[in-house]
Amino acid sequence: MIRKYLRLIIAGILFLGSIALFVKALVSLGILILFVSGLFVLFHFKNEMNLFAFYFVRKNKFQSASKILGRVKRPEMMIKTQEAYYYFLSGLIESQKQKNSAAEKHFKKALNTGLRMDTDRAMANLNLSGITLSKRNKKLANYYLLEAKKLDKQKMLTAQIREIEGMMKRI
Repeated sequence: MIRKYLRLIIAGILFLGSIALFVKALVSLGILILFVSGLFVLFHFKNEMNLFAFYFVRKNKFQSASKILGRVKRPEMMIKTQEAYYYFLSGLIESQKQKNSAAEKHFKKALNTGLRMDTDRAMANLNLSGITLSKRNKKLANYYLLEAKKLDKQKMLTAQIREIEGMMKRI
């Protein structure tokens, strides 16, 4: 529990140090220390391993993203949103490796833990729909697909939703 807030404690100490530097008229050094303390606050809310993994997933380098997520020893010690995105990224990587049961487990855990953005929840539901459809469970796949449609307000996943609907008609 203390580890979660260690970054905030360090940021607070650096912030107080930057104020002391401003008082001593060392403005440029004070600004630099203030910037560093801001980075500690940012990394409290955005885990750097998740950020690096997101970067590699966007570049379609799933092997590198898998290595980076493998460095996280205890994701349950993260803040809940960070933990949710850890499981979301793990689910994406596992689905690319064609390990559907592990991917399904990770996507369900990400949804239960609490993904913040509707698009990410829609993407997780869409992947769960595809996984359950591959297991020939049409009713559950339809449920996940309807959830994905509800959450996809910006219509970013319409092509993938139509593809899953086409697969459902064939089964």
